Amino acid sequence: MQQESLVEYGSRRVIITITAIMCALLEIVDSTIVNVALNDMKGNMGATLSEVGWVITAYAIGNVIVVPMTSWFSQQFGRRNYFAASVIIFTIFSFLCGNATNIWELVAFRFVQGLGGGALLVTSQTIITESYPPEKRGMAQAIYGLGVIIGPTLGPPLGGYIVTNFSWPYIFYINIPIGIIAAVLIMEFVRSPKYTEKTSSSQIDYWGILLLTTFVGSLQYVLERGQEEDWFNSSTIVITTITAVLGFFFFIWRELTYDNPIVELRVLKNGNLRIGTIMSFIMGFGLYGSTFIIPLYTQSTLGWTAQQAGMLMIPAALTTAFMMPLIGKLLQKGVSQPLLVAIGLLIFFVYSFWGYKILTPDTSADNFFWMLIARGIGMGMLFIPVTTLSLSTLKGQQIGQGAAFTGMMRQLGGSFGIAMITTYMSKQNQVYRARLIEHYTPDNTLYMSKFNGLVSRFIASGMPENEAISSAHKMMDISALKQAAVLSYMDVFLYIGILFLVCVPFILMVKTHKLKKSDLSAAAAAH
Repeated sequence: MQQESLVEYGSRRVIITITAIMCALLEIVDSTIVNVALNDMKGNMGATLSEVGWVITAYAIGNVIVVPMTSWFSQQFGRRNYFAASVIIFTIFSFLCGNATNIWELVAFRFVQGLGGGALLVTSQTIITESYPPEKRGMAQAIYGLGVIIGPTLGPPLGGYIVTNFSWPYIFYINIPIGIIAAVLIMEFVRSPKYTEKTSSSQIDYWGILLLTTFVGSLQYVLERGQEEDWFNSSTIVITTITAVLGFFFFIWRELTYDNPIVELRVLKNGNLRIGTIMSFIMGFGLYGSTFIIPLYTQSTLGWTAQQAGMLMIPAALTTAFMMPLIGKLLQKGVSQPLLVAIGLLIFFVYSFWGYKILTPDTSADNFFWMLIARGIGMGMLFIPVTTLSLSTLKGQQIGQGAAFTGMMRQLGGSFGIAMITTYMSKQNQVYRARLIEHYTPDNTLYMSKFNGLVSRFIASGMPENEAISSAHKMMDISALKQAAVLSYMDVFLYIGILFLVCVPFILMVKTHKLKKSDLSAAAAAH
């Protein structure tokens, strides 16, 4: 039987909330903090760029494998025990990552760290939801949402600061004291729901675990490494794609026919959860895609440092933090979730179109400020309504299963987004450069004016005429490359915006019953 209530009050609830957010932040900051340290790792370990890329890939694969299994593990071992064990694994392997002596050791430790971290987001969400009384659950989702939205933004500036002032192992060492404190607080304060009987060892869905691991591991590999290995021109990518497709087919078949499935797919019969799962995918696409593209643009095109690029994102994160409790209150007052999601999608479209309009080879930092504030508002309006819409009509242990689906789809949406953006930009850069160079002809007066100006400048600085002409050609080619990159970034902003805009009419067609206070946000208790 399930416990009557897991609602907490007073200082106990405050401690549980802080602990859960701390764990969510640990996991999500660690997914982006390493991005700015890859160069240092590459130098220290004598690794290639392709090898060091596995530091990110291994963590993401570990994450996405364990997320759908979180609900089942919680039932088997007790949620408190499983949550604490995940934090301990994450912390131990953070220490081992910092002490790795070669690149493949680091990759192996990052994979296990990802397995430990995968449970933290979903379990944190469920614990926070259940710790608040039903009428305050919209606010509970707002508090949880702070960690999920701010985490990816916090990673790059924090990583940049640590790498600049200390050394790369410290991006892992900072997890250790936080992890120890979190584990102690979990064992002391978090309660587990009482589950119905556990699955005996003979009933455990071993094939389901194997097929899920094969499917999501292969899919994540394809998404993370496809661009690096030239997609289907690589036999490895072809084999892993076929493995992912077969793994997916047999996993679905197994879970729908086995009595004790590792992932309860039947919960997707719930219409609200299906819509929320799709929206979580799109939201992950936009959240991780834009968090990836802006630092890339500012560093590669504008020549900013990692720390400057990271700091640019902070106002948007603070705006989202400000929006969260306001949206929570609107939900408590009964404002329609689809309406809030539609407004959030529109605002995110405005942000993307704004980005499309302002990008140049020398856009100033001031131009980004209000555009990123719009992003912060849009994300604030999307996260909580999508989450509450997904979980609002689920009961009992379905809430954990639902949270696992939305969490996994948000992660996969981010992976799909980054994979598609990098592939598109790689191809479009070549297309745009070729188009621009077509106009580099003697009868183009604008081109000749710039070219002759460069030649004159080089000659005036004491360069022989033949060298001056050669240098001018190189400068014009660099200019074409830079302009081509900017045009590709503009396209990405425009297409992400259109994706969000297209979703607006569909989300407005969603019918929801008016939320009562008794089932607000995530109507339920334990998973």
